[in-house]
Amino acid sequence: MRLSIVCAVLMQSTLSLADEGMWTYNSFPAATVEKLYGFKPSQAWLDDARLATVRLAQGCSGSFVSGQGLVMTNHHCAHHCIEQLSSAKKDYVAQGFYAKTEKDEVKCPELEINQLVEISDVTARVKEATAGKSDQAYSDALKAVMATIEKECATGDELRCDVVSLYHGGLYQLYKYRRYQDVRLVFAPEFASAFFGGDPDNFMFPRYDLDISLLRVYEQGKPAATTHHFSWSKEGAKPGELTFVSGHPGGTSRELTVAQLEYQRDVMLPRQLIKLAELRGLLHEYRHRGPEQARHSKAMLFMVENSFKALRGMHEALLDKELFLAKVKAEAELKKKVDADATKKKLYGGAWAVIEHAQAELKKIREPLVFIEEGDGFKSELFQFARTLVRAADELAKPNDKRLREFGDAALPELKQSLFSTAPIFPELEIAKLSWSLTKLREHLGPDDPFVRQVLGKESPESLAASLVKGTKLANVKLRHRLFDGGKAAIDAATDPMLKLARLVDPTARALRSKFEDEIEAAVNKNSEAIAKARFEILGTSVYPDATFTLRLSFGKVEGWEENGRKIEPLTTLGGAFERHTGKDPFALPKRWLDGKHTLDLETPFNFATTNDIVGGNSGSPVINKDAQVVGLIFDGNIQSLGGEYGFDAKVNRAVAVHSAAILETLDKLYGAKRVVDEIRPLPR
Repeated sequence: MRLSIVCAVLMQSTLSLADEGMWTYNSFPAATVEKLYGFKPSQAWLDDARLATVRLAQGCSGSFVSGQGLVMTNHHCAHHCIEQLSSAKKDYVAQGFYAKTEKDEVKCPELEINQLVEISDVTARVKEATAGKSDQAYSDALKAVMATIEKECATGDELRCDVVSLYHGGLYQLYKYRRYQDVRLVFAPEFASAFFGGDPDNFMFPRYDLDISLLRVYEQGKPAATTHHFSWSKEGAKPGELTFVSGHPGGTSRELTVAQLEYQRDVMLPRQLIKLAELRGLLHEYRHRGPEQARHSKAMLFMVENSFKALRGMHEALLDKELFLAKVKAEAELKKKVDADATKKKLYGGAWAVIEHAQAELKKIREPLVFIEEGDGFKSELFQFARTLVRAADELAKPNDKRLREFGDAALPELKQSLFSTAPIFPELEIAKLSWSLTKLREHLGPDDPFVRQVLGKESPESLAASLVKGTKLANVKLRHRLFDGGKAAIDAATDPMLKLARLVDPTARALRSKFEDEIEAAVNKNSEAIAKARFEILGTSVYPDATFTLRLSFGKVEGWEENGRKIEPLTTLGGAFERHTGKDPFALPKRWLDGKHTLDLETPFNFATTNDIVGGNSGSPVINKDAQVVGLIFDGNIQSLGGEYGFDAKVNRAVAVHSAAILETLDKLYGAKRVVDEIRPLPR
């Protein structure tokens, strides 16, 4: 690992290095940007950018790019929707999709889009509710106060409110979102152009991907009026230009203790990688059964391959001795400062040991927790429907502050959107996934494990999976509605085999969850708060918190890097894509591109790299300039950026984006999307 990332680890607690940081909007270091780049974002600039940025609740980012609710995000962020809307006759993943008129825009079955409208601090209220408590009492109090605050805030289904923990419990803030659940597909290119280069090019640069999709949010059956939206840059990103990325990084581990990092390095990541490798093998076998099998498993295969490569990069970063020793040294220095003050030592000195013990306890229950409660032993959409119905029957009868978090009143609109999805279910894929996961359940817990014997009985994983999928009626949306509305009486009386399995599994799963939340997670949360307090008292609060899939703003510039003595230029061109075309997947451009090559300006910038600090979850984030104009669309990072989970290396860590000029050039000349181009095209000056 490079020396600069090691230095970053040691220094990140005291200052931000150059372009490092995923900053919350209410603590953005505008003065630092002015010092480095000569531009200071005003509060009005920040407010407009915040309101123009959106979150796809399923794990991505996006932005409003017109006043009529038009949302720009990545193709891979909308891939699941595109696949759900496809059929054997109309494969929009392979062929692309364009709604020539507003009436042709089609609703995505499950997508939810959130716009952050307000941030408020609720730290004092949360800390008061949990003061003096530990273990289950602490866990119960924390969940209760968060649920209460969220319910008070979310006064209707059009609002979503989340209490967010920052600095691992150092601060608690309430994020209020405008919720859009009527989200319709407007445009998507062919998968072959959106993911040109496939897995071999993933996390690489130079790149030549048109990884974009356009969605539209609707209110009361009409396109939503979106006052705050990004305008489009006339020229797009240029080398050396200041860039901002506004989006929702999913999570980082830069503030974790050494014990937590050891758990990731030695336990979690290796086992996750093995699981993903095996699942990838299953999906490769499945997709070769026929064209339909390939079509309806493509999104899942993409997700698995992308996750495998990302987690492998994270694991390699933790295996780097220099990086890990830097983490050990940084923690030791903080502990030394705590121990030097008698008051601080009494308040915070034991926190690291408690977290270390919690990680040891987590190792003991990890296998059953992951396979039973977290669902790795029951990979099936139909089973997830059954589990949701079974738990809803129990949870919704309780007071809001006593429920599992995902069943709180503030969370119900998203839960219902997923439960009542009209997306198709593919029985053959369901059987394949469930057979495989039941096999893994038996393998990891053992054939003599009482729970395994209870689930399988005398059945094999294959025969049980087949009988469950063929016997259940839960693919019927109307039935799911009836069961949900019927409550516990309807669920208890139901004889559906998938519901019977969910009822069988639930007591053991709940017990595992309780043990994790009350004994392990509670200890980690409470003592992480203590470490955060110590860090604040010693180092101040002028550092950014770990990413938490909440809105952040990073700053940087368009810049390449040096790798093995070779200069990597920051921009590619449309012409470069044709030079890279081989005619063989995954380096085969679609026929539309080959036929339309003569219409394109091949010198148009296509993809580009910046020094912005991003991680997974930033996919779909707009790249904007100092005038808050779109100059690009984040879709990836380079291979070096995968170590960004634990630290930032300004010399080689790069975000990768689609250039705004390429988006307009291809929409206009290849896809004939004049309606959309006119909606977002910059006005003549």
